[in-house]
Formats: sequence, C-alpha cells, structure tokens
Amino acid sequence: MNTNFNASQLWDTIKDYAKKVGRVGARPVLLLYFVMTDENTSRSVKLTIGSALAYVVLPVNLISLKKHPLTGWVDEAAAIAMVVDKVKKQITPEIERKADEVLDKWFPGDTPFEVVK
Repeated sequence: MNTNFNASQLWDTIKDYAKKVGRVGARPVLLLYFVMTDENTSRSVKLTIGSALAYVVLPVNLISLKKHPLTGWVDEAAAIAMVVDKVKKQITPEIERKADEVLDKWFPGDTPFEVVK
C-alpha cells in the first residue's frame, strides 16, 4: 500500500475543485490545505484535515450531487466547516495570507466576497 502524500496531486485536485465552487467556497479548503502542510501541525490534525479534504475533493460522496444537488453541497460544506472550527487556532495570519494570495491568482477579477445577482 502506498502511503506517500502527494502534495502536488492534491494541489491540482483542490484547484479543480476551486473552479467549481468559486473563491468563497475555495478559501476554507485552502486554509485547511496550508494548515495540513505546515510543519508545525501535528500528525493527528493532518489526518483529520486530510480526511475532510479527501471527502470534499474526491469524486465519491455519501450524498450524491447528481441525485441531491443541494444536499450534496451542504454535506461537503459541513465537513469543511467542522474541521475549520476544530483547527481554527492553527490558522495563522500567515496561512490566511497564503490562501488569499492563491485566491487572487486563481480569481484575479473577483473581490474577496462574491456578489450574487
């Protein structure tokens, strides 16, 4: 069994996910990614974050987006929100800055908050 972490592959998957959910939806995922890849983060927290990110970015879901679109997005958002709440003390200003810089590159014309018309 290959247990090696492939940060590059996860990064590409998160980038694809971000295109689907937009800047606001991608920000918590990026925050978690940067906490997970921080050398000061404990192994148990990394595993918790990795599990939540895998649930969100992998194509397998407990609630199918195709059958139940709204509910499918809600369960993903809940998974991320619960983990962000659990690790919020580890989300430093530096991690927030990194996430915002990536979002500025991925969504250059967007404001930090999307306007719904």
